[in-house]
Amino acid sequence: MACPVQFICRGVRTVGLILFYYVFSIGITFYNKWLMKGFHYPLFMTLVHLSIIFCLAAVTRWAMHCWTGKPRVVLSWTDYLHKVSPTALATVLDIGLSNWSFLFITISLYTMTKSSAVLFILFFSLIFKLEEPNPFLILVVLLISCGLFMFTFESTQFNLEGFLMVLLASFIGGIRWTLTQVLMQKAELGLQNPIDAMFHLQPIMFIGLFPLFLYNEGLSLSTSEKLFRSTELSPLLYSLFTLSLGGGLAFGLGFSEFLLVSRTSSLTLSISGIFKIKAHLYGSWLARARSWSCRCCGRAETSPPTSTTQRNTRSTCTDQQAASPRGTAEGPEPQREPITTPLMRF
Repeated sequence: MACPVQFICRGVRTVGLILFYYVFSIGITFYNKWLMKGFHYPLFMTLVHLSIIFCLAAVTRWAMHCWTGKPRVVLSWTDYLHKVSPTALATVLDIGLSNWSFLFITISLYTMTKSSAVLFILFFSLIFKLEEPNPFLILVVLLISCGLFMFTFESTQFNLEGFLMVLLASFIGGIRWTLTQVLMQKAELGLQNPIDAMFHLQPIMFIGLFPLFLYNEGLSLSTSEKLFRSTELSPLLYSLFTLSLGGGLAFGLGFSEFLLVSRTSSLTLSISGIFKIKAHLYGSWLARARSWSCRCCGRAETSPPTSTTQRNTRSTCTDQQAASPRGTAEGPEPQREPITTPLMRF
């Protein structure tokens, strides 16, 4: 009896972790797309988010130390450079390329391309022996990826530059989450807590992304009126507020991702992300279908009468003219167009 209860408790815990991850994942996706419409500096945005995540992780570690009285783990420089830096560099490249791609592609094309990440995660998990070779598991992953690709194939606006960015991000993402699982499930490192892992990863991520930011956005951002050359205080405060809001979402997303990986596996995280994306795309498809049907109904209400309706209208007018004495003496009255009220279009 203990085994079924333990299995149910484990399943409930996993579902709760996945739902917790969904909240921040959906929020950060729409936040990035919304912010990129008016703030075209995705790498700078990522740097700000990394700084906010590091500060929040440091404050949380201090609060946990004060609450428990136990010192938090601090890695040596040897372990930090050899075991943490590869994961940090892979993470920053994955995040930076993904955010950068939103300048060129739609969410549908991003989703279609990013769905290949689960294949790379499975590939590297088999290489690092985190997953046992299982034909059924491989078949399920292939079917999920192919189904998501075909679901979004017809509704995309292809852009080669953005497509290559997301494809490279998917490949690096496979390395990222495999190394993250190895890092967090090694007891000797003591990074099982997501806060400790985030605290150690952010500095190298910032250093790794900063040269790419200087090359692509440094000059344009320094002459932009969004931040450094702002002449009014309110736009500057608005930009800082929106960036800080995204930093809070990024902290929650990183915490939920690391928590899910440490308790389950990187493959579980990737597959749950794919189900979230499919649900989002299905909802978007339903919204578009409803909008299209409303427009069709509006056109039908405002469409001109058919030939049969025109003949019936003419015969009715002729009978009225014949019964009216004014119709024979003064000629037929001018026809009036039928009044129609179109439906509201959404």
